[in-house]
Amino acid sequence: MTDRRIRIAAGGVVVSAALNDSTTADAVWDALPITGSVQTWGDEIYFPIPVEAEEAADAQATVDKGAVAYWPPGDALCLFWGPTPMSRGDEIRPASPVNVLGRIDGDPAVLARVADGARITVERIE
Repeated sequence: MTDRRIRIAAGGVVVSAALNDSTTADAVWDALPITGSVQTWGDEIYFPIPVEAEEAADAQATVDKGAVAYWPPGDALCLFWGPTPMSRGDEIRPASPVNVLGRIDGDPAVLARVADGARITVERIE
């Protein structure tokens, strides 16, 4: 991970995350700050962002709890803390492979308190 850190605030919940060294993380970092409207899908928050990136060669069909990822088909940023409707058992499975670009600090399950439609802001921590 790099020293690039972000703050994510939505529905009264605030978490921070560290970004990795991927080209997708670079594109998201360059687009910050970003605001949007939360959509939920199981234990995932996602929302469209003004970034267009191709599916990476190392895109993941399953992710770890706390993953921050980009979903190429929807040009969306995704935050994962548990199973989605596509999951089998306890795995965390996006709708299709995602480009993982970072990890949420601490327990990402606090994101379960964010309601569908809530306003979300992602910004750099300087």
